[in-house]
Amino acid sequence: MEKKLDFGSVLSQGFLVGMKNLPSLLGAIVLWLLTIWIPYVNVGTTIAIMTIPIKFSKGEIFSPLCIFEKQYYRYMGEFFLTCGWYTAGVLLAMIFLVVPGIVLGIIWSQALYLVLDKGVNPAKALSLSNKMTYGNKWIIFAVMFVVYLAFLVASLLLTWIPFIGVIIAFCLMVIYMAMILGCSGMIYGKLLENLTEEDLR
Repeated sequence: MEKKLDFGSVLSQGFLVGMKNLPSLLGAIVLWLLTIWIPYVNVGTTIAIMTIPIKFSKGEIFSPLCIFEKQYYRYMGEFFLTCGWYTAGVLLAMIFLVVPGIVLGIIWSQALYLVLDKGVNPAKALSLSNKMTYGNKWIIFAVMFVVYLAFLVASLLLTWIPFIGVIIAFCLMVIYMAMILGCSGMIYGKLLENLTEEDLR
């Protein structure tokens, strides 16, 4: 029987996981920003940042320094190939009045995680992501939309507070990122249960 996502569960668990890892996440983002201008190193650290939801899905607590581990260069080619296909496909679908692009973005949203976590080749990862998200697209969209909307409304309200509002808005952005990554991890972990060992070969 296919596992279905639960809106409330994804939001609450995503929030808890994101908050639990907030200091590590903040440290990793700062290190990433400091190294983004260094050629080649920036590829490894970017891939490492993209694997954070995978760690969240497994309940792992990570160290900010883990973004410098050599293992993240292993799937460098697959990373760029998956991102290229994903971007090209979504942009092409956007031509058909935006909505198909959003849907395709959700359908393929798990592909990169499959490549980086399970070593699945990019073409198969896109196909498996379609299988994983089938019947769950509205929940994925609703979770991401609600988190974004809450962040947007709070940010707009905070802009009216002089001086300190900007600082609070920055803190809010970090919390927003933690929630997005936390929810993404919960979604990936739950939907991964819909795949068999045979699927991942």
